[in-house]
Amino acid sequence: MANTIRWEHGDDGIVLLTLDHPGRSANVMNAEFGASLAATVDRLEAERDRITGVIVTSAKKTFFAGGDLETLVRLTPADADAEASAADAAALKQAVRRLETLGRPVVAAVNGSALGGGLELALGCHHRVVLDDPAIEIGFPEVTLGLLPGCGGVVRTVRLLGVTAALTDWLLRGQRRRPQDALAHGLVDELAADRDALMAAAREWIAAHPDATQPYDRKDYRMPGGTPSSPGLAVQLPAMPALLRKQLKGAPYPAPRNILAAAVEGAQVDLDTAFVIEGRYFTELATGQVAKNMIKALFFDLQTARSRTAGGDHEPVRSVAVVGAGMMGAAIAYVCARAGMRVVLKDVTAEGAARGKAYSAGLLDKAVARGRSTPEKRDEILGRIHATGDLADLAGVDLAIEAVFEDPALKHKVYAEIEQVAPDALIASNTSTLPITLLAEGVSRPEEFVGLHFFSPVDKMPLVEVIRGERTDEATLGRALGVVRQLRKTPIVVNDSRGFFTSRVIGTFTNEGVAMLAEGIPAATIEQASSQAGYPAPVLALMDELTLTLPRKIRQETAAATVAAGGTWQPHAADAVIDRMIDECGRTGRSGGAGFYDYRDGKRAGLWPGLREQFGGTNLDTPFEDLKERMLFIEAIESVRCLDEGVLTSVADANVGSILGIGYPSWTGGVLQYVNQYDGGLPGFVARARVLAERYGERFDPPPLLVAMAERGERFE
Repeated sequence: MANTIRWEHGDDGIVLLTLDHPGRSANVMNAEFGASLAATVDRLEAERDRITGVIVTSAKKTFFAGGDLETLVRLTPADADAEASAADAAALKQAVRRLETLGRPVVAAVNGSALGGGLELALGCHHRVVLDDPAIEIGFPEVTLGLLPGCGGVVRTVRLLGVTAALTDWLLRGQRRRPQDALAHGLVDELAADRDALMAAAREWIAAHPDATQPYDRKDYRMPGGTPSSPGLAVQLPAMPALLRKQLKGAPYPAPRNILAAAVEGAQVDLDTAFVIEGRYFTELATGQVAKNMIKALFFDLQTARSRTAGGDHEPVRSVAVVGAGMMGAAIAYVCARAGMRVVLKDVTAEGAARGKAYSAGLLDKAVARGRSTPEKRDEILGRIHATGDLADLAGVDLAIEAVFEDPALKHKVYAEIEQVAPDALIASNTSTLPITLLAEGVSRPEEFVGLHFFSPVDKMPLVEVIRGERTDEATLGRALGVVRQLRKTPIVVNDSRGFFTSRVIGTFTNEGVAMLAEGIPAATIEQASSQAGYPAPVLALMDELTLTLPRKIRQETAAATVAAGGTWQPHAADAVIDRMIDECGRTGRSGGAGFYDYRDGKRAGLWPGLREQFGGTNLDTPFEDLKERMLFIEAIESVRCLDEGVLTSVADANVGSILGIGYPSWTGGVLQYVNQYDGGLPGFVARARVLAERYGERFDPPPLLVAMAERGERFE
């Protein structure tokens, strides 16, 4: 078994422990690390009389990457490995506990990101000095993977900061904080400008604190904010589960609940018992299905998507033209400038382009006001954006992204203009629905044309859907993937289809919600069902955000294309509802000031009472579980069709794209993992789909690919 910790005993009596797992790019909390730490602590205790202090640092770019997810994802409640894993975790906690009770000052010199297990290890030291590098992240992201910090993270954070601050500032939302922010929120003690200053600060602190102990090991220790039995905290505690439930909206996310329980229960007992409580809640999560789903999608599938390459290496994009300075174009220009690109933001008029640049200025002003940027950085980024109405200003750009109105004729006109002044530029369209192969008819080099579908709000949404047309070559795909990585976003690659993957699939979700309204199901029940299924936005509220005119336009274009190709167009139950909302009620969505919801000063003011008059609302017979599963199933079924048709080319893209792009509930692990993990696996999903088809329509019929895979006992891998 490899030794993962290097030992250097200096002349000053300080032992430098350098975390350095051989053959790995990052240190992880696995069995090898556990054995190395136990052996290291044995030696520290044996040689304590010759030691004046201990510094823990890392040889890697990151300080410590956290737990070994490859092992965790395989655990099951009935698995003997689960018991062994729990025993290993307990032994690791004990080793860290022995380190902090060594009787010598121990300092964590954090030279890179410390997330999860890395922060837990640092908390087992008496003092934490962190390199003041804005690229470093400090935090407990476990909750975003369906887990909790299981190596003392909950227990120590509560004892250092108090129950309320620990939960709200660090544990329940999985915040990743930069060093300055982590210092302000109490888990970092000191910052250092560079590596030399980092080590010097650690040595100085050891010299000044020869008798260091943890605050909670001192006789005069009092928990910040009081224990759960303290009157002040006792008054607040009953509201915490209710607030958490309100935040989760009834969705099946067990990790926040377990974190809250471990924090409150652990705060009422001694330290060792608190560690046991934390461990039991961790084991429950680690052996459960939700954590497996989230780890697969948001770690392994995400890694697969981010590591994709094609067509060889390419020079980074230095200059980009964004044509169309509306909301999407302005936002794309902003993220390009933020990534260091020189941006030409072109609109029909210089005034229109200036309004687009003002959007970037507004985002940057907010960042400065919140302390996330500086005035100098703001001016630097804004200075990269040149707003113009002059086509000639596009000359010499490496990349041109078209973001104009969804009209093929208009887009073709724009491409001709771009090629006239920037003949060597890679041309990409930000269309969300129009086939890339159709749009490529407007360029002279269709093999060098690609779709780059950004999601709104562009500055926050991490995904870009890269669409390959029928003639898009590998080199162009590679250049497009390079652009996405340069923007620090995650790409998924799909083949051409009307609506591609994300728009096509999310349309089934919104249509299903609206169809329920047509069935007389109360609107509030529909919204509650989508929230309890885990969707971040209720379905009718989402429709209002998208505007009701958009799905109607897409439907009309799709119907016309289907008929033109010799097919038959089948109307959906949602169509009549949308048409009546627009044509008879004059309610087009949030941008029009009225939709399924009423709005006051641009903010939602409750569901429109007229929905009951227009569509009924007395159907109380449909099982609530059916409402939830209809939305989850219809998106999963359409995703299987995309896979069968070759629109999707990988399971990872389906799972990552559905969660990061269109809000499919992350507890499921994504659209295809939802099928895998359904009770009974693929056969169970097929059986349930047939029940839904019988009750609600043939759109729920399981696709032939799904049926065949179920019969063969396969999974989506």
